[in-house]
Amino acid sequence: MPRVIGVDIPPNKRLEIALTYIYGVGNTTARQVCDALKLDRGIKARDLTEEQVANLANYLQKEYPVEGTLRRQIAAAIGRLRDISCYRGMRHRRGLPVRGQRTRTNSRTRKGPRKTVAGKKSVKGMK
Repeated sequence: MPRVIGVDIPPNKRLEIALTYIYGVGNTTARQVCDALKLDRGIKARDLTEEQVANLANYLQKEYPVEGTLRRQIAAAIGRLRDISCYRGMRHRRGLPVRGQRTRTNSRTRKGPRKTVAGKKSVKGMK
């Protein structure tokens, strides 16, 4: 199983698909990397030589923010938004949707499971 930038890429998949298992590498980036290094996109990841794996890792780290570097950049950007107390930062802090989605219904992924609030007792029920 080839290991690139601390990530085990699946050996039985085509190279351009296997590269997408690295955080920060999508389909387009995987294709660009294969073309830049003149690697066959259809080759299985297990068929890569040690030299090709090393070249791949060096190229990815040099040209693109991937894995830990990218995660740190994203965390820093969110932290900056929180620190300056802008609207997006407040939404991140409260764990609500950031990009303008509705919250009256839906948004359960961000808000978590429902927290039921007891209803207001009516005047009839008090008599």
